[in-house]
Amino acid sequence: MSTEIELKLQLSPKAARKLASHPLLEGIPSQRLHLLNTYYDTPTLELHARRIAVRFRKKGWQWLCTVKSAEPASGGLAMRSEWETPATPGVFDFSHVDAPDFREFLEQRSAQFEAIFTTDFHRQIWHVPYGDSQIELAVDRGTIDSKGRSTPICEIELELLSGKVDDIFGLTRELQENLDLHPAIASKAERGYNLFLNEPVRPFKARPTPINEDQTPVEAFRSIALGCLEHFQRNEKGLLTGGDSEFIHQARVALRRLRSAIKLFAPVLPPEFVAAYGQTWQTLAGALGDTRNWDVFLEETLPPIAAAFPDNKDIKRLRKAAQRRANSARKSVIGLLAVSEYPRLLLEFTAAIYTLSDTLALPLKDFAKQQIASHAKKARKLANRHAELSPAERHKMRIAFKKLRYTLEFFTPLLPQKRLKPYLAALAQLQDELGLINDHVTAETLIAEALAGRPAGPIHGWIAGRHELLVSELPEVLQTWLAQRMP
Repeated sequence: MSTEIELKLQLSPKAARKLASHPLLEGIPSQRLHLLNTYYDTPTLELHARRIAVRFRKKGWQWLCTVKSAEPASGGLAMRSEWETPATPGVFDFSHVDAPDFREFLEQRSAQFEAIFTTDFHRQIWHVPYGDSQIELAVDRGTIDSKGRSTPICEIELELLSGKVDDIFGLTRELQENLDLHPAIASKAERGYNLFLNEPVRPFKARPTPINEDQTPVEAFRSIALGCLEHFQRNEKGLLTGGDSEFIHQARVALRRLRSAIKLFAPVLPPEFVAAYGQTWQTLAGALGDTRNWDVFLEETLPPIAAAFPDNKDIKRLRKAAQRRANSARKSVIGLLAVSEYPRLLLEFTAAIYTLSDTLALPLKDFAKQQIASHAKKARKLANRHAELSPAERHKMRIAFKKLRYTLEFFTPLLPQKRLKPYLAALAQLQDELGLINDHVTAETLIAEALAGRPAGPIHGWIAGRHELLVSELPEVLQTWLAQRMP
């Protein structure tokens, strides 16, 4: 078995044609291949569910059987376990897979395997010496085909043959100076399955945190931060195509979680890393926040107001003005993702995460215990004063609870699940209540903006009444949370 470390980058056909003349490749001979691959799975797509790929590849005159077990990718970087051997197409022999349980899983299902999709592309390869490393740079152009449907392939893959991971990023930085390259997260196999299923892109939610107690705090941060980055990147397409508002929500949550993780792990991270990336995402997060506020107003806050005042002339005007502002905010997000600095930020941040080193010898469980206790203490202190809090302080309390929840979710694999589940449930209920209160506070500002200061007395009165009712229900929800034992 080998461990494959590769960086995938999307580019335009025009940029792909320019690649061969790049100064970094000058004087380096290249190899051209035609690669035809057929991917197999069971009728219920059991391999896909486990992020496993089984394919037969025709490479020149030779056929190869390849098995890949994928780990989540972020910033375009993927690490996969891979097994490959010469084979006869359609004959499934997994004797080359040296992980017994994994091999048995494949052998038990091989009789059910059927072709799912094919990838047919031309590849040009250079072996590039860079820094202390040898890196394979391949540009692929062709198509993915399934059930009569087709989608294009135009991408670069950089694979570390020997040396250091950060040299892959160094090489990519130099390529980005002349070419428009964007870190890609979806493999050809993933895109093939999407084509086979013919499903629309759906909003992507955060995956469970992949940490364990044997990791150092920095290693845990790396896993968490890359998970947050993947969460964001997998919602990119929906953001750019103006899809469901849930794409905005999930992208916003991803950046909130990422920024929270940086603050949470700041005591064990290099100060220069925290200084460089603690605020880097703020502009994009702010644009997503503005868009999300208008989406919530249009989809959740305005409908009950319209139902309460069906004859109010301001409702129609308010809806139109709010829709204009929501569209404008969404365009701002798309504009930020379109600038050349964005793909460079993805690359630089991913590189910075992978090159972090440990500076504090502290067991992860001890670090987690300290951080959870600190965040819980801050939240509890505000909760005990809830009756005297101003709206601004109540907002501060909401943020404190949100940070506590993210902290617990990040450290979930280290915590006793029996106590954690009811604690998180009470915390989620409390966050929902505080979120509704905040939505009505935000609505007052949005209405004033949308109506350009025009009085909207009955509407403001309705919102104030609803706000007062929600605040009156808060003590009971707070008490439910306060009664829970810390996990």
